[in-house]
Amino acid sequence: MYFEIVSEITDIQSIAVGSSIHEIKRLRKQFGPGRWRKLKGSGLVRLPGGRIRRVELHWYEAHGIGKRKIKIKRYLDQE
Repeated sequence: MYFEIVSEITDIQSIAVGSSIHEIKRLRKQFGPGRWRKLKGSGLVRLPGGRIRRVELHWYEAHGIGKRKIKIKRYLDQE
């Protein structure tokens, strides 16, 4: 990751579950079978230059496997 999550992720919502996820075959091949969900939430991250920003994060998660492929979708604060 090119950023570090420095706060708790809040406002978590499910975007897709199971076969509704476009990348489900790749997730199962790379990380194993599970009940995969695509989720989104907001939190604070530290960027490489040291700046801290509030962002919307998207990631995939399965029970027993954990969070995978966390990415910043958009910045929520004013810059």
